[in-house]
Amino acid sequence: MRHELRTPINHILGYAEMLMEEGGLPAKFQADLQRIHSGGRQLQALISQYLDDERFFEQRDLQRLYHELRTPVNHIIGYSELLIEQAQDASLGEAVRDLEKVRQAARNWLALMEGYLVHAPKKETTSAESQSPKTAATEFTDHGALLVVDDDEGNREMLARRLQRSGYVVSTASDGLQALTAARKQQFDLVLLDLIMPGMDGFEALAQFKADPALREIPVIMLSGLDEENGIARCIEMGAEDYLGKPVNPIFLRARIGACLEKKRLRDKERTMHEALAASQRVLLANLADAAAYVRTILPAPMDGPIKADWRFAPCTQLGGDILGYQWIDDEHFAMYVVDVCGHGLTTAFLSISVFNTLRSETLPDTNFRDPATVLKSLNARFRMDQQNNMYFTIWYGVFNTATRELVFARGGHPPAILFSTEGVKELNARGGIVGFMPETEFANASVKVPPGSQLYLFSDGAFELPRPGGGTFQPSDLVAQLEAAPAPRLDAALAWAEAANGGKEFSDDVTLLEINL
Repeated sequence: MRHELRTPINHILGYAEMLMEEGGLPAKFQADLQRIHSGGRQLQALISQYLDDERFFEQRDLQRLYHELRTPVNHIIGYSELLIEQAQDASLGEAVRDLEKVRQAARNWLALMEGYLVHAPKKETTSAESQSPKTAATEFTDHGALLVVDDDEGNREMLARRLQRSGYVVSTASDGLQALTAARKQQFDLVLLDLIMPGMDGFEALAQFKADPALREIPVIMLSGLDEENGIARCIEMGAEDYLGKPVNPIFLRARIGACLEKKRLRDKERTMHEALAASQRVLLANLADAAAYVRTILPAPMDGPIKADWRFAPCTQLGGDILGYQWIDDEHFAMYVVDVCGHGLTTAFLSISVFNTLRSETLPDTNFRDPATVLKSLNARFRMDQQNNMYFTIWYGVFNTATRELVFARGGHPPAILFSTEGVKELNARGGIVGFMPETEFANASVKVPPGSQLYLFSDGAFELPRPGGGTFQPSDLVAQLEAAPAPRLDAALAWAEAANGGKEFSDDVTLLEINL
């Protein structure tokens, strides 16, 4: 019931949003379009309120329920009819056609609602459309070629139109079988796949995409009007790149598609690395231990020169969420960071890799990557836990200025870094909470002058939260003591201590150690 009642609402919201975005309409149209859009949002909320799994069979006043559900749809029909008349008078043919689709969608919703609440629901079967998918042009635009798969014609048309306006070449398919056939005949850069479809549904189609060696590298974003966490998790575990709920938020849609295509283009440019990543991704679906090897393949190579960098990474068997990186921002500024995502498993690793790619490619908008606190603030806004399956992460991020020898750094709930220099051992701490946990979290920069010949150590909590003989766990000070006692380079000694403290067993969390010689 939720799925069927949400489909016409998606049409109402989609066409209303396109009319408001396209421009060229009289200003007086905007208020009524906003009323139509608000009515659609109100219907969404009422469906969530009254068709909740736990409340559906409770005793209720059906007459009042019928009234509350019918009121907003009556407003939608009324305002759409007024706008149709005004658009006809102004000879706005395309607007008339879209408004008629809004009105028809509202009437369809009303008929469905009355069938469920006034009469006994009748079981109906829906067959897949016989219409052949549109073909993409032979020459793809710079934005890429997309395949939209949805059994509902209105959903396909709205999504295809929105994507075409953004410059994409768009083909459509009405079910999973048509999508597989189209993908085997022509090249696509991304598939947007509906989850709930008659015949071959989204789960089965995704499984076949990922089982076919010729198709498995095509990124797939799942779309569904059902907000079921188990279904989302299942799709991600099967290999989907992302998941968006219906109606699709246009801003999220553009961002997720852009991120998926950027990742694909990066793999295409780095062919050798792409082959290693592709092999690791295939193994990822079957073996979590081998998936940890994939994380290692994207870590930066040890670096020699005026600044030397080296690291040790011992992944846990459950596939953790550690990642590390360093890179030149410009000729004078060198950035370094360690990230630790909460929890273990596939989704944790996906988030850590997403954060890593964002930092490596410097794709945070309106962000000065020489300013660590600004970087953490942008990460906190982009990776909110309520949009990341309730996952968050910690990070230590620093930028070293080779001209002034000043190291500016910020910390987001991560263990402080340790600086060894001729002036002694210094803990590099700064104020800042966990990233993604609360939108209002503030981050502050701190700085230190770095004498020549200094060594900087960054690490994750897996490097010291190890079982202490007699109970409890070791603390950061224990790891620092081991580093201080060991001769430079200290990485192997620190890792050997961690392995001994863990009794030679597999680590229960990733152990990450990064050494920067400045």
